[in-house]
Amino acid sequence: MSKREGETQGENTPKKQTIEKKPVRVWADGCFDMMHFGHANALRQARALGDYLVVGVHSDEEIRKHKGPPVMSERERYLAVAACKWVDEVVEAAPYVTEVDMLEKYNIDFCAHGDDLVTSADGEDTYHKVKAAGKFRVFKRTEGVSTTDLVGRMLLLTKEHHKENHIHRFDGQRLGDMSSGSNSSPYTTVSHFLPSSKRIVQFAEGREPKPTDKVVYIDGIFDLFHVGHIETLKKAKELGDYLLVGVYDDKLANRLKGSNYPIMNLHERTLGVLSCKYVDEVIIGAPYKLSKEMIQGKIHVLVHGTCADARDGDIPSEDPYAVAKELGIYQTIDSPNNITSSNIIERIISNRMSFEARNKKKEEKEAKEFQELSTKTEK
Repeated sequence: MSKREGETQGENTPKKQTIEKKPVRVWADGCFDMMHFGHANALRQARALGDYLVVGVHSDEEIRKHKGPPVMSERERYLAVAACKWVDEVVEAAPYVTEVDMLEKYNIDFCAHGDDLVTSADGEDTYHKVKAAGKFRVFKRTEGVSTTDLVGRMLLLTKEHHKENHIHRFDGQRLGDMSSGSNSSPYTTVSHFLPSSKRIVQFAEGREPKPTDKVVYIDGIFDLFHVGHIETLKKAKELGDYLLVGVYDDKLANRLKGSNYPIMNLHERTLGVLSCKYVDEVIIGAPYKLSKEMIQGKIHVLVHGTCADARDGDIPSEDPYAVAKELGIYQTIDSPNNITSSNIIERIISNRMSFEARNKKKEEKEAKEFQELSTKTEK
């Protein structure tokens, strides 16, 4: 029997239909002031709920209206969020109260946020509209750190009773007016984060360098991980294929910086660096000076930025990069941004009164809201 015209072999065989799964688009928003590992962990959890994460970042004007003055400018905050490894897209100047229209504009399936309370200047739930529309998901907030917490740590540096060698010895009671009494908030207490190996693994999830990869190494304290660090790491990554970052431990950081530094402990600083999309791996507690054995065959370029933070401690006389220079692999890169951890602290100190007032107001508001929520739950 001859085939009909146009008929081909297997034409009548049932075809397997391939149904493409629509990517789940998730929205998260916030101030992301002094972007820290708590923010990064929130974005990691939000990203895990879907396939594509769009992050809305509030403008300086919106934050001043609802919370008080931000420490970092909107441009700095936009760049910091964009550099987070779990962020796919950033929406600048997002409204403080999340709008359903905004989700529709960016084809978002739902909005995700931590289980802490967020309210506008008039005490309204900033997510009430998306909750009413059934487009809201909750994840667990990272305990032990917040921007309010970090501001508190920095303000303690100016108080006479805070003169100990290691900043992580203080506790919440020592914040005095900033965090005490019945108005203390369950969300903004000052404490140091004690990371688990699980959290570090969640942040690391990187790759091993391939035999053909050009490995670049850069080290430092990386306190209050900020856009200055980020842009330097970006330039360092451009010099090779794999970026290895050495983070000094607290003892070395304190020796180099003096006073009560570092503001953040080793594990907090490590998580901040690991959250950056330009970083492939981190050496936790890196040595001040790398030996020839540590460098040869493993590191191809060792770089150092031109914008180093002021160090007022006991600086070793030896050149930490002497071996790298001898091997001809040392390179200096121009730091694109001159912001440093010291600059950030100066911002806090110069505006101390306004930041203390902001922190106290935020604590009182959150404590009141938490009490109201607890009362409703009991009923």
